[in-house]
Amino acid sequence: MNPLELFRQWTEAYPSTIGLIKYLLWVVAILIVVQFLRRFLRKNLPNTSTRYKSQKGIELIGYILLVLISLSYFTGTIRDLTLAIGLLTAGITITLQELILSIAGSIYIFFSKVYKPGDRIEINGIKGDVIDIDSIYTTMMEIGQWISSDNYSGRIVKLSNAFVFRGPVYNYSKDFPFIWDEINIPIRYGSDMELAQKIILESAHSILTEYVSQSIEKWKEIVQKYYIEDAVVQPTLSLSMTDNWMQFNLRFISDYRKRRKTKNELHQSIAKAIQSTHGTVALASTTFEIVNIPKIKIEQND
Repeated sequence: MNPLELFRQWTEAYPSTIGLIKYLLWVVAILIVVQFLRRFLRKNLPNTSTRYKSQKGIELIGYILLVLISLSYFTGTIRDLTLAIGLLTAGITITLQELILSIAGSIYIFFSKVYKPGDRIEINGIKGDVIDIDSIYTTMMEIGQWISSDNYSGRIVKLSNAFVFRGPVYNYSKDFPFIWDEINIPIRYGSDMELAQKIILESAHSILTEYVSQSIEKWKEIVQKYYIEDAVVQPTLSLSMTDNWMQFNLRFISDYRKRRKTKNELHQSIAKAIQSTHGTVALASTTFEIVNIPKIKIEQND
């Protein structure tokens, strides 16, 4: 009997094994093609954004093909494995629930656009800029922690995509890339209150004009897209009286990436303007007033 006839008889005797081998060969072939196309695109596409989206698109197509081939083989050709697959499904679902949720999360992120690379988000108590999203993890460049203000800490954080289903996702940049912030300016009692108010507002308007004009246009888009009322984006000032000083609270809007820079410019501008008044307006500091000094009786013995 020739080898070809032996091979034919063997395939007829073990159809399930042949089907499984074909299935595995298809899976390997798809994975090889996906990796080849991703490397080809990475080397030949100059634009970073296009390159990234193309690689993710190829990866998604590969996953879809694998799912379709798996459904085709496990519900058709490989009939003998149906019972085994049914028994394994429950165990796999429990064991790999985190992985399944992560893949589901990546699909949800992709289609609903919860966030995308380049966005600044806070999720599961971690804040940072999104630098990559794959089928399992979201990768972020962390900000904050031991670093003051919104500056990079230097740590790269990988977070499971499953967390999009487990709590709120704060997006600093989607739809409205501005945030409201505030600073407090303590002014000494006896200062010219109206002049102090004028100095603070003029400094705010001169520094924040660009942000205000841009945010007005963005907020109009927000009002049209969501059920939300109009908001005041111009700088506002409020006054409160404390035991030691008059406290002016300046509320303003700024670019979410330039929060520290904006506050620094405001503090410098306000401080210089107050100094130029030569005492008419003075910054306050913590003071203590002695209300009464007890009398001390000293007796001297000869």
